[in-house]
Amino acid sequence: MAAPANRLVIALAQIPAIVGDIAGNRDRLKEARAKAAAFGADLVLAPELYLSGYPPEDLVLKPAFEEACRAACEELARQTADGGPAVLVGLPWVEEGKLHNAMALLANGRIEAVRFKVDLPNYGVFDEKRVFAPGPSPGPIAFKGVRIGVPICEDIWGPDPVECILETGGEILLVANASPYERDKLAIRESVAVSRVVESGLPLIYLNLVGGQDELVFEGASFALNADRSLAVQLPAFRSAVARTVWERGEKGWRCVEGPRETVEEGDEADYSACVMGLRDYVDNNRFPGVVLGLSGGVDSALCAAMAVDALGSARVHAVMLPYRFTSNESLSDAAACAKALGLRYDIVPIAEPVEGVEHALSHMFAGRPRDITEENIQSRERGVVLMAISNKTGAMVVTTGNKSEMSVGYATLYGDMNGGFNPIKDLYKMEVFRLSALRNRWRPAGALGPDGEVIPENILVKPPSAELRENQKDEDSLPPYPVLDAILHGLVEKEMRLADIIAEGFDPDTVRRVEKLLYLAEYKRRQSAPGVKVGPKNFGRDRRYPIVNRFRDPGLPAVKPDATIAPVKPAGTSERFEE
Repeated sequence: MAAPANRLVIALAQIPAIVGDIAGNRDRLKEARAKAAAFGADLVLAPELYLSGYPPEDLVLKPAFEEACRAACEELARQTADGGPAVLVGLPWVEEGKLHNAMALLANGRIEAVRFKVDLPNYGVFDEKRVFAPGPSPGPIAFKGVRIGVPICEDIWGPDPVECILETGGEILLVANASPYERDKLAIRESVAVSRVVESGLPLIYLNLVGGQDELVFEGASFALNADRSLAVQLPAFRSAVARTVWERGEKGWRCVEGPRETVEEGDEADYSACVMGLRDYVDNNRFPGVVLGLSGGVDSALCAAMAVDALGSARVHAVMLPYRFTSNESLSDAAACAKALGLRYDIVPIAEPVEGVEHALSHMFAGRPRDITEENIQSRERGVVLMAISNKTGAMVVTTGNKSEMSVGYATLYGDMNGGFNPIKDLYKMEVFRLSALRNRWRPAGALGPDGEVIPENILVKPPSAELRENQKDEDSLPPYPVLDAILHGLVEKEMRLADIIAEGFDPDTVRRVEKLLYLAEYKRRQSAPGVKVGPKNFGRDRRYPIVNRFRDPGLPAVKPDATIAPVKPAGTSERFEE
């Protein structure tokens, strides 16, 4: 038997996958392996469920899909007979009639070992218990005489799987992940990884998927820690990479002696980059030739236009101003200036004729009734009709431009400004939209296809927001000031706070109750809204699932403790030990 290796070159394949594109994912991994072979890698580590794409959801329950993933894995395995690097890759795996989230080691022309995920997440955006069975506690895999631990993603968020690897002789931890982007999530991941390193005394590689998949964005930002908790490797965020890392065995175990150290975007820069990546990959992976959006002269559509140009390039973005008699000259000039700064195609399509045509058609039914929100919605819906017609004719996808503040309280029109295929700012509150717009004017993200400098005119950032659906309309005529509204919504949505606790922070009680009412009433609209990038801890859809029919309202009273005089001493089903 050959002596155990004292040096390993491990390639980290931080590369994108598309759900269901099994052949494409296989080929991308082949390309990564070829790059790794060129720099002398012994092993290529690929992300969690890479061959299927993540999350496969119920697609993974189709036997034909499972078989296609297995066939792709076997083809990759056969290629490792060429003497090049081995591959450690994630895929769905059926064993004894059970479907598992698995990692397979491909080496020497065969599938040499398989390990299954133990801790299946079932919270927030995750729903793995619906489709996968948990595996047994994973022992390490022997590779070139080195005992490699292969916990999968959630397996390192608790101590048990890593403890099992340590107790069965593991020497190094290679963790494959498909961990979606969330604001400040990288620091949380690193903290979890540090905890496992401290407990086990083993070095750890954390490899993450990169790319957008529906609402989720996987930012990559893979890293490695030595056993002393020092950061040995940091890959970029929001960009693909096949990185060379060199590991050597010493008296105190394995240590990374070579690897890249990239700067990673944080805070608002990371949020902006996530929105751009999510939009780009949604458009490209669904094979749209480009996008079209209404450019109103307001901050929401301006930011969406900037993101679209950064994602796709100006040639693939078409902006349309859709003025009516309430559209101000200021909005017309601001929209034109924004379009010019971004260098995109810009057209003006007045909507007076279709709006007044609909009003005329309904005039006999509405006779004697005053103008109200009905006529305002007709304007919004005719704008939606025009944009969808352009989409149908050209194939371009309509970008929806409503922010999270509006979507929370229903300040949006179904089949009007809510029309569209994807919304890059769906999980950004209004004040965050302003902040990211100001950020983009002074900073251009790496890899962005848009221009440097100011791309959103300053006047758009300072004028009062308005839907311009009636004379001199301002958003604050109908809503609390956005700093107040956003703070209340953050308490209600992200934190699920009691009304009493929000009121105790100094907010007007009637305003808080009104916002809660609007939040619940707008659930039916959100169910029909376009998907959009998840940025915060609780987006509408995957994270926050509320009933549409819902009569609960928080009374706004202090917390009430259960009545101990009528509650059971112990929950039903607990056992009692009786003593004589």
